[in-house]
Parts: sequence; structure tokens; C-alpha cells
Amino acid sequence: MSADDQSNVQPESLVRVRDLSVSVGQKRLLCDINFDAYAGEVTGLIGPNGAGKSTLLAALSGDLDRQSGTIDICGFDPVDSSACELARVRSVMLQDVSVSFQFLVRDVVAMGRRPWEGTDRQEFDDRLIDAALSATDAAHLAGRDIVTLSGGERARVALSRVLAQQTPVVMLDEPTAALDISHQEQVLGLMQSIARRTGIAVIVVLHDLNAAAAYCDHIVCLADGRIVADGSVADVYTDETLSSVYGWPIHVDVSEGIVNSVQPLRGRTTQNQDDFVELSLQSLV
Repeated sequence: MSADDQSNVQPESLVRVRDLSVSVGQKRLLCDINFDAYAGEVTGLIGPNGAGKSTLLAALSGDLDRQSGTIDICGFDPVDSSACELARVRSVMLQDVSVSFQFLVRDVVAMGRRPWEGTDRQEFDDRLIDAALSATDAAHLAGRDIVTLSGGERARVALSRVLAQQTPVVMLDEPTAALDISHQEQVLGLMQSIARRTGIAVIVVLHDLNAAAAYCDHIVCLADGRIVADGSVADVYTDETLSSVYGWPIHVDVSEGIVNSVQPLRGRTTQNQDDFVELSLQSLV
């Protein structure tokens, strides 16, 4: 096969979602969701608060029931699969990484290896645990109690557990929210490298549009529980789409099909904000 032929080969779909709808009570949270996450790629879920990103991740992981549609993760349906089966094909880092029980950091990361107990993969446990901690710059925390860590440190430990689990699909809900800029770049660069070099599929919820543009191969943009755009970064990142979705003027700097930066309008306030400032001035007189 020639290099040109190889470049045109469609990567394998490891996650396939068709006609997915999710409701809680009478409220529809997701409606008619269709997308794929491919081997060797980072898929970014973007959209405003309340768009359905975390709900979608919860449905994919099997933590939230669906009303209709299908989900296929490496041949497994989260609804019909055992906990062990799911734990061997997908790992999940939640938005809330707080821990209410006292565990040593290394023991928390070791939990990621439990799905492989009694298998040939178990022989890699210690090396993978240590390597995962090092990869997230958390090796020096191994002997610490998890409850004594800062939010950013706990996030890196949670990611270490996910990495140690060694699954073909990795799902991350705002993994960089509590991290400083150095660790944000390290974490996203690490996930991009792992996806490209090992062929796993990474699905990540991100609010930082510039970070998503830099590290994601595929973007799924949600608003009001529906997908409004799905494709490459350049396809999804247009002034019109992002400004409409976020309800705020946004300019996308693009050159030769590459998104260089996303720039929201600065220094503008809404009428409600102006009203509050005016009332505050009156109350302080």
C-alpha cells in the first residue's frame, strides 16, 4: 500500500454512538446524538455549560441510563456488559476527583489495575503504576495520603489511575480544570501522544477552545443536548458556529486550514451585568 493510500485509510471506530437520547425525569438532556471516536485520535467534546457534554460522557461510560439509541465501545454495550468487561475497554476520569476516604496515592493508582487481576497483564502492575505516576508528574506524591493533596494534585493522581488501567478507550471530563498551565499542556500533550502512538481513542471534555484546537483531532460541539457541529477542528471552528453556540462574539484565526487561535470579544458586559453595577453604585451611596 502506498503512502497516499495509507493516508486515506479510515481509522477504526472504537466508540460508535447512534440516535442516543437521555432524559432525567421529564427533562431531555441529550437528543439524537450520533458520532464516532476513532483509534489513534483525540475527540474533544466542546460546548457551553449545560450543553450535555458530561451527560454524554456519563452515558458512554455506562454511569447513566439512556432512553433510546445504541452505544458500542469496542464491541461492548455499557447497558449489557459486566463491570469487569467495561473496565477492560474504557477508563474514566470524572470531573469531581475528590476522595472522601484515606488512601495512599499509590494505592489509588493501583485500583486501575484491578480489572486485570488473574490475567497475564498482571505482571506489568508495578511498572505501570510507577510509570503512570511519573508520566503525570505525581511520582513524588506516591506515599502521600490522597486527602492531603491539592485539587490539581488529585487530578493528576486520578489521571494516573486511568493511565494504569490500560484501556483502548479513555474518557476524560475536564481533566485540566484544576491544573496550572504547565500541567495542562503536559497532560493534553501526553494524551495526544498516547493516542497516536498506541492507537487508543481518547474522548475529552474541554472548555478551553484553544487547547482543544491544539490537541484534538476531532471535535464534537454540543448545545442544548444536541450536536450542532462534528468534524475536524477547522470544520467546526468558525466564527459563526462558535459565536452562535456560546452566545458571545468569537473570532477564529485560521491560516492554511490550521486554527491558530480562538479570540472572544474582550471588555464587553451584558445588560444584566450593567444593571447590577448600577444598583451596586446606588446601594453604596
